[in-house]
Amino acid sequence: MNQEKIDRINELYRKSKAEGLTEAERTEQDLLRKEFVANVRNNLKTQLDNIDMQNPDGTIYNLGEKYGNKTAN
Repeated sequence: MNQEKIDRINELYRKSKAEGLTEAERTEQDLLRKEFVANVRNNLKTQLDNIDMQNPDGTIYNLGEKYGNKTAN
């Protein structure tokens, strides 16, 4: 997601508080928010998949390899 889309989300939010949104603007805001949330989730999953954990016995395992293939419900 680029900065222009984030700025547009913020612009629509401010407009919704000041004067309200048209139906088209409300739909645009909803789509942009969903895209933003999906992007944040994807970035978090990527970060978590790259974390290595060390067991007390000294063995190291990667969280992405251990849990990354499971589907979220």
